[in-house]
Amino acid sequence: MSPSLTVSRIAAQQGSVLRELRTASLREAPYAFGETLEDALLVDPSSFDDTASLHASSPRLATFLLYTEGHPCGLVHAYIEEAPNERAFVSALWVAPAVRHLRGGELLVNVASRWLAQQGVAEVHAWISEENRTAVRFYERLGFGPTGDRRAMPSHEQEAESLFVRHMHPEEDD
Repeated sequence: MSPSLTVSRIAAQQGSVLRELRTASLREAPYAFGETLEDALLVDPSSFDDTASLHASSPRLATFLLYTEGHPCGLVHAYIEEAPNERAFVSALWVAPAVRHLRGGELLVNVASRWLAQQGVAEVHAWISEENRTAVRFYERLGFGPTGDRRAMPSHEQEAESLFVRHMHPEEDD
């Protein structure tokens, strides 16, 4: 029997789950994120509690958690910038290696993208490390394409990341 995957928005009291998944992601794939494991471990655990509480109820930012058989195994953040453009983003996507073959990343990005579309956005963006060819191919399979914008990665300034965009359609079900 194959394990079932579910996604739900983080609950206000799940700061410890958020910390566990975030540090696991940085241990497993430190090259893929704009933060280091050392940075995350220095953060007061109560900060994760505050983030979980905010992401559980905000109309502008959310965290979605992936579960397999009731156990947390992945996450993605979704947010709408405060800047004048108010662009929407998915970020910090991570799925535990043991369940990646079950397409949990696709499920997370699609749920987060639908949530952003429900907030009224027409496009969802993602900054992707140019060194992470697997991530580039993953996002392209989900309908994201490069915008041509590039920048240095916040925690790895010698590496660049590219901005990708996915155009959302009101009738989109995936």
